[in-house]
Amino acid sequence: MKTVFVTVGTTCFDDLISTMISADVVKALLDRGYTDVILQIGRGLFVPEPQSCPGLRFEVFRFKESIAENLQSADLVISHAGAGSCLEALGAEKHLLVVVNDKLMDNHQLELAKQLQADSHLLYCTCSTLPQTLRNMDLTALLPFQPGQPQKFARFMDKAVGLV
Repeated sequence: MKTVFVTVGTTCFDDLISTMISADVVKALLDRGYTDVILQIGRGLFVPEPQSCPGLRFEVFRFKESIAENLQSADLVISHAGAGSCLEALGAEKHLLVVVNDKLMDNHQLELAKQLQADSHLLYCTCSTLPQTLRNMDLTALLPFQPGQPQKFARFMDKAVGLV
């Protein structure tokens, strides 16, 4: 059993959720041996139906008190590019694929994703490139993120969003 956990945090990112059940993404996941997909859809309006993903078992929920259990059981985390979601997944030492919402204005999330990918902590893409990224990704090239350095992360965030 190989599980993918998808999280959008407290946001609405229907494009990511609908892309996750697209035929191309489902095929890429099946080809990589994934069997289960857990979708945390936040405030999204789109709620996928179980028959949307033939060949995959999946679960859908909006919010939980904690997603720690979902993170721990995941073999791959696919997340929106929110700093909190990224840090939580990296802190759980999980392979992380970040999907940047390219429809956001002043997209500081893209800067965060670019820097964390440049440091080999995660991979990032957009909804349109998600199937290709899933097919071609090399998760063995990712390096653990060293937690417990809040000042370093704060400086990194300040730099990423252009405050320094």
